[in-house]
Amino acid sequence: MTGPLVLIEPYANRLGGHHQRTLVVLAQARPGSLAIAPHGIARETVTALREAGAQLATAPAGRAAAVLLAVSRLMAGLAAAGQGIFRSRRWPHRLRRLPHQITLIARCLAEASALRTSRHLRPHAGAVVILTASEALHGAAALLGGQPHLRFVHEQVTTEDAAVRLLARLARRGEKRAVAVYPTQAVGDRMAAAFPDLAAVVRTFAVDDGRRLTDAEREGGRTAFGIPAAEAVVCLVGGWWPYKDIAVIDAALSRLEEPLHLLVIGAPLDAIVLERWRALPDLSLHTVSGPVTDAVLRLVYAAADAALVARHPGIGKESGLVMDAARLGVPLIVSDHDAALTARLRGLPWALTFPVGDPNGLADALHTVIRRPVGRPGTAAPRLLGMQTADEQADFLTHTFASLRTKGSRC
Repeated sequence: MTGPLVLIEPYANRLGGHHQRTLVVLAQARPGSLAIAPHGIARETVTALREAGAQLATAPAGRAAAVLLAVSRLMAGLAAAGQGIFRSRRWPHRLRRLPHQITLIARCLAEASALRTSRHLRPHAGAVVILTASEALHGAAALLGGQPHLRFVHEQVTTEDAAVRLLARLARRGEKRAVAVYPTQAVGDRMAAAFPDLAAVVRTFAVDDGRRLTDAEREGGRTAFGIPAAEAVVCLVGGWWPYKDIAVIDAALSRLEEPLHLLVIGAPLDAIVLERWRALPDLSLHTVSGPVTDAVLRLVYAAADAALVARHPGIGKESGLVMDAARLGVPLIVSDHDAALTARLRGLPWALTFPVGDPNGLADALHTVIRRPVGRPGTAAPRLLGMQTADEQADFLTHTFASLRTKGSRC
């Protein structure tokens, strides 16, 4: 199945990353697609989308879409102010949760605005997809947006409290106009418990674009960071968010007994921890702070002998870093925080796993990389982790959307 898509990405204004790359790759697979970014698009992403022949929409189309986005921005401002006011733990738990509930409403209204815009600009699209959707108010977004759609829900950061649950119940019939797509079974199981009536499928979000790292890029990566070809390098990519176990990395690095280069890239980072790492005798630290372009990110991966992923127990969301390593051809050092992911990686020569929360296990894995180069993932690695090609993913979205639209007049 072919035909242009409507691709809605609320995070398109952020530079680089898992979500933006998928937006571009899907647009490349279906020329003439419409990319809607209610909060703007990063310059790098704009260039790539235009080269793909996509139409861009960064402003609402139609009065209803404009009103919805204006109210969304007002709610987002209130949520941000509330987070500042109620940050202290001296406030009751209900008040500290209130700004996050307002954020759920703001995200719902922004999605509805984008759906209204898609209906106005591309009423007969092959599929309408929110690539990074909110974990709540699915039916309200569909009803207010007036548009059946698919929605990738990557994680459940917060749940609906009483007031938001009431809004959800009032818009429950709108859930019949949406299909949730969960990148992992763990996310799907958790969301199904909260939204048992929402139609859903499990499908890996990351797309294999076939652009593996070249030997020239690997040489260029080492040159860019001034690292000799024979010395071991591990990269730690992405901001230090709460689900990442920086403490176990910190403890493991202090146990190093042989020289290692560590490339740290992302935002936010902890300056105090970085200073501690710089003082370690067997560690050479290289840092790139802040979001970076895809070209710089490829250099980081190209310079590395392995990519390090350490998360807290039970984190079951899809790891863009794991997917990046597989599609680019970079060996992995990864905690066994996710049983399903660990099962897929078990026995693969390019994936070293260590017990979650165990700095000694991580130190052993680091020493393995230092002493003996780990084999690189082959071209079959993305498929082993559930990744599809861009054409396959676009076909899946089109087929699923067609099924949604043919379920009768309710859609």
